[in-house]
Amino acid sequence: MTDLKLGVYRYEHTEPLFDRRVAIDATLDTSPLISDVFHRMAKGELDIAEYGLTYFLRTFDLDDSPFLALPIFPNRNFRHSSLFVNVDSGIEKPADLVGKTVGEFALYGSDPGVWVKGVLADEYGVTPDQLDWVIGGTDHPIPSFDWIPQPVPDGVRVRHTEGDQTLAAMLESGEIDALLSVDVPQSLLDGSTKKIRRLFVDYAAVERDYYRRTGIFPMMHVVAIRRELVEVPGLVESVYQAFCQAKEIVQEHYRANAAKQHMAVITPWFSELFAENRALLGEDWWPYGLDANRKAVDTFLRYHYEQGLSKRLLTSEDIFVPGLASS
Repeated sequence: MTDLKLGVYRYEHTEPLFDRRVAIDATLDTSPLISDVFHRMAKGELDIAEYGLTYFLRTFDLDDSPFLALPIFPNRNFRHSSLFVNVDSGIEKPADLVGKTVGEFALYGSDPGVWVKGVLADEYGVTPDQLDWVIGGTDHPIPSFDWIPQPVPDGVRVRHTEGDQTLAAMLESGEIDALLSVDVPQSLLDGSTKKIRRLFVDYAAVERDYYRRTGIFPMMHVVAIRRELVEVPGLVESVYQAFCQAKEIVQEHYRANAAKQHMAVITPWFSELFAENRALLGEDWWPYGLDANRKAVDTFLRYHYEQGLSKRLLTSEDIFVPGLASS
């Protein structure tokens, strides 16, 4: 098929697609803001694209979702690290969030937001209706996304920031008590604030413990394809294999360079971190395919439904193109 348009962020594990170490029969498109890729897919400007998992799932409340997913997960991250609190808020542990006002980056029910709210409910008994929510940009104002469905369940209080308000400034001032954000507040990064810290101070240890107990490495995005293209002979398989090959090139580079203590990497002590991660996550620490990801996917689908973001409890069979179980 000619003139296929594929949108994806330029991660290190997709770079081999862009530099053509891995051939793919498509015109590649990207953007510094991955939400711009989502928007272009929603507008019909792309044929295949990386898509935020919640953005993708909300289309299934339409009469006929225009998309199916390939079990390719370009973006995933443990998200305990995404919770920030004002040091004067009295929040020392998750249970202290009850009755507080929490900012959420970009969207009520953002991809990290779904994960964090699900974990708070499952592991700490804190549910979204026990908090007040303010949606906006972390360090820069952003408007409400008006190009996707915005369900908010009964009993949950949500408002958007106004004017030039930012969630980081509101957290700094105490106007909100906590923040759920994929972006780290700039003042915390540069050390200029004494008012903001993470809820889980030793978040890496908490996240590693979470993985040991659950086996879940949370995904944020999938690769979506327009339904009519699924029937094109060989297309789904070729796209899937191209993403798998690109990822494997990068993973093998890290494996091979362990013997040289990753001397080409600019980060000191990276080899020790790599060895620790490899021991915990295994040889394929960023798996594609449904088999290796079914538990995490099913957990996200359950959270999405429980949080009122899906009208029905979806299954993996509802959303994925069949036949791509393993990488």
